[in-house]
Amino acid sequence: MSQTILYARVSTSDQTLEHQKTQAEAAGFKIDHVVSDKGISGISTMLRERPEGRRLFDMLRTGDTLVVRWVDRLGRNYQDVTDCIREFMRKGVVIRTVINGLTFDGATKDPMQEAVRDALIAFMAAMAQSQAEAAKEAQKAGIAAAKEREPESYLGRKPSYDRDGLVAVLELLGKGAGASEIAKATGLSRQTVLRIKADPAKADGVLRAWEAKAA
Repeated sequence: MSQTILYARVSTSDQTLEHQKTQAEAAGFKIDHVVSDKGISGISTMLRERPEGRRLFDMLRTGDTLVVRWVDRLGRNYQDVTDCIREFMRKGVVIRTVINGLTFDGATKDPMQEAVRDALIAFMAAMAQSQAEAAKEAQKAGIAAAKEREPESYLGRKPSYDRDGLVAVLELLGKGAGASEIAKATGLSRQTVLRIKADPAKADGVLRAWEAKAA
């Protein structure tokens, strides 16, 4: 008996399995099984490399229908998506999308229809990858702009000591001087001296980050 399987990939906190299932049912699909991968990138992790993605290849049989919200749930890597869809079609599986209600199957033998189908698959897979790449570039640009506007959000608060001050604190600590004595000698607050004493490596790292920004 043929079955209808929904494959859902949930990669971010604003996506849910339930939402994808509800969308599919609202579109008229009667789902027999749900297979889902959570917290997995569709760019770097191929469908066969995902725990439930591997299971999907074992479950699907001739006559089955694979439902996905859109092809980007299968992945955002052009080669992987096109290869997987073609493999499923060769097995006699029908792939259907909730968005736009598209259907891909291997039943047709007419070369023109095959060409149109394959071109559409290629276009959708390419769009999925390009959208992911564009989003990644936009995110990088946004982070860079935010760093420029509000460096403290990313580097932490600018340290009250410079390189000479840090060296002086560490030298005095090495000689056994107390925090109050060092604060008086360097002009730094006692709290700053105590933070440096607690984690000299972190104090150096914060200073290096700010020095790199100023370079």
